[in-house]
Amino acid sequence: MRKLALSDEILMRVEKPARYIGNELNSVIKNPEEIDIRFAMCFPDVYEIGMSHLGIQILYDMFNRREDTWCERVYSPWPDLHAIMKEEQIPLFGLESQEPLKNFDFLGITIQYEMCYTNILQVLDLAQIPLLAKDRTDGMPIIIGGGPCTYNPEPIADFFDMFYIGEGELQYDALLDLYKSMKKNSSSRADFLHEAAKIPGIYVPGLYEVTYKEDGTIEAFLPKYEDIPVKIKKQVDMDLTHSVYPEKPVVPFIKATQDRVVLEIQRGCIRGCRFCQAGMIYRPNREKDVSRLKELASKMLKSTGYEEISLSSLSSSDYSQLDELVTFLIEECHQNGINISLPSLRIDAFSLDVMSKVQDIKKSSLTFAPEAGSQRMRNVINKGLTIDNILNGSKLAFEGGWNKVKLYFMLGLPTETEEDMRAIPELANEVAALYYDTVPKEKRNGKCQITISTSFFVPKPFTPLQWATMLDPQDYLERAKIVNDHVKAQLNHKSIRYNWHEADVTVLEGILARGDRKISSAILSVYNKGQYFDAWSEFFDYQKWLDSFAECGIDIDFYTKRQRSDDEIFPWDFIDAGISKAFMLSEWKKALQETVTPNCRMKCAGCGARQFEGGVCYEDQN
Repeated sequence: MRKLALSDEILMRVEKPARYIGNELNSVIKNPEEIDIRFAMCFPDVYEIGMSHLGIQILYDMFNRREDTWCERVYSPWPDLHAIMKEEQIPLFGLESQEPLKNFDFLGITIQYEMCYTNILQVLDLAQIPLLAKDRTDGMPIIIGGGPCTYNPEPIADFFDMFYIGEGELQYDALLDLYKSMKKNSSSRADFLHEAAKIPGIYVPGLYEVTYKEDGTIEAFLPKYEDIPVKIKKQVDMDLTHSVYPEKPVVPFIKATQDRVVLEIQRGCIRGCRFCQAGMIYRPNREKDVSRLKELASKMLKSTGYEEISLSSLSSSDYSQLDELVTFLIEECHQNGINISLPSLRIDAFSLDVMSKVQDIKKSSLTFAPEAGSQRMRNVINKGLTIDNILNGSKLAFEGGWNKVKLYFMLGLPTETEEDMRAIPELANEVAALYYDTVPKEKRNGKCQITISTSFFVPKPFTPLQWATMLDPQDYLERAKIVNDHVKAQLNHKSIRYNWHEADVTVLEGILARGDRKISSAILSVYNKGQYFDAWSEFFDYQKWLDSFAECGIDIDFYTKRQRSDDEIFPWDFIDAGISKAFMLSEWKKALQETVTPNCRMKCAGCGARQFEGGVCYEDQN
C-alpha cells in the first residue's frame, strides 16, 4: 500500500491538495524492487502548468516503456506547502511513489522559461539536494536539464550536472544504458559524467572552461579534456511519424491550464520570423503523417475521457495534410460531443470555414499576431504578413459572424520609431472600422471588440535578433504610454482595449536569456532572499533581483544595452543548433535593411538545417 508523503493534517492546510497525492488516471506505478533506474521528471512550476506540458508527457511515456526504469513526476510546491516543508524538514518527493527525490538516480528538469530559474533552486532545496553541482557527491541524483532554455544553459550551469540539447527521443536510451552499466560497476559520479559527455547532445558544464577578455566578453570556451567534444550538437528526431508518443497521457485530478488531449502535428516552422527562438531551434520543419495522427487522436480521446482535443504546432496552417486531419476530427469528435481547438492558424477562408464548424462564434474571439503595427517593422522582423492579409482575414471573420479580435504586438523591436508605435492603435482602428463597414446594423451582434496586447521584445539566443540591444524598464513603459494615448485618439477607441506586459520582467528575462556563467551567483543570491515563482506577478520582486545583481558585481547594462560586435563569442556559441551563425548574422543585417527573406517552402535561405537530411528541406525531392 502506497503511503502519502504528506499527512492528512498537512494536506488539509494547503490549497489544492490534489496537486501532491499522485495516483491520477494513466499514471504509472512500478515495483521499486524490480527496476534499476529511478528518474524524476520535473516541471519547475505549479502542478496545473506542469501537467499541461507535452514534452514531459512524451518522456514519461518513453522512459516507463523501459522495464528497468521508473519515471515519476514532480512539480514546484505552491508557497503554502513550501513553507511547511521547510519548517518540518519534509523532503520533496515523486508523485507516483511519494518517496524522496534525493533517493532517485536522476532528476530531469525541463526549462521552458527563464523566469522559472529560481524555481529550479526551490525544487533542489526542498529535495535536500545541494544547489551547486560541485557540492554533490556519489550517491546523489544526477541533475539534468532539457528544453528550450538549454540553448543557453550558462546562467544556470552551476546548478546542473548535465544538459540534454535537443529532442529527448534520440539519446536518452543511450544515457540510461550507460548509467545502468556504470552503476553496476560501481563507477564514480565523476567517471559517469565524463563518459556521458561523449554522448551526442549531452553537455556537462563542469568539464568545460570559460575564459574572459578584459571587457567582460568571452575569449574562449573549451573542454578540459581532449576526449569530449568542443561543440555540442542538438539532437533532432527526423521521423516524427514513428516517434514515441503517449497514447495514454496522465490525466490531472484538478483542471490544468491545457485540460485536453494534445495532438502534435509537426515540429519546426517554415516562416523564419527573426525574433522567434522556437522557429529557429526546432528547424527543420517536420510533419507527422495524417494516418498516425488519426490513430493517436482516437486512442488518446478513448484513454483519457477528455472532452476537447487541440492541435500542437508553431504554425498549424502550414501542415500540408491539415484539411484531411480536420475533416476527420470534425466527424470523429462531433458525434461524441468533443470540442476541437485549432491554435496557430492563419486567418484565411479555409481556416475560418473550419473554425465556424468547431467553435461557438458568439463566445470565441479570433487571434492575429501581426507583431508590429507598421509594414516597415513587420519587414524588419520578417513577419511575412501584410496589411491586406490582416484586413482581408478580419473582413472574412466579420462576414462569418465573429466580432471579437485579439491582436498581439511587440514593442521595443530594433529600429522602432514613434511612428511604428502609433501604427499599432491605427491598425486596430482600421480593423474596428472594417467591422462597421462590413456588417449591416441589423446583423451586428453588439459592437466589435478589438483587444490589443503588447509584450516587450526580448532578444533570444539562436535568433537573428540576438545582437539587438534592450532598454530600461522606464523606456519600455513610455512606449506603452505612447500606444495607450494614441488608442484614445482613434475614432473607434470605444471598441479597442489595450493591455501591456510588465517592463521590469522583460529586462530580467533579457539578462537571463543572454547571460553567461557569472549570472548563476545572482540567481543563487536572489533565491536565498526568498525569491521564487518569478513567473507569477504576485510573487515577483524586481528590487530583490537588482540588489542581488549589485551584490554580485553584475552590471545589468552589459547584458541588455551593450552593442554586440558581429564576431563576439556568445555564451551559447559552443552549441551547434543546426543553424549557422553566418546565416543568423546575414538575417540580422537584412533586418536592419528592412529586407524580407521568403519562407522555407518558397525558397531555401541556406540556414544550415539541410544537414539533417529531411523535413521541409527535402520536400521538393519527394
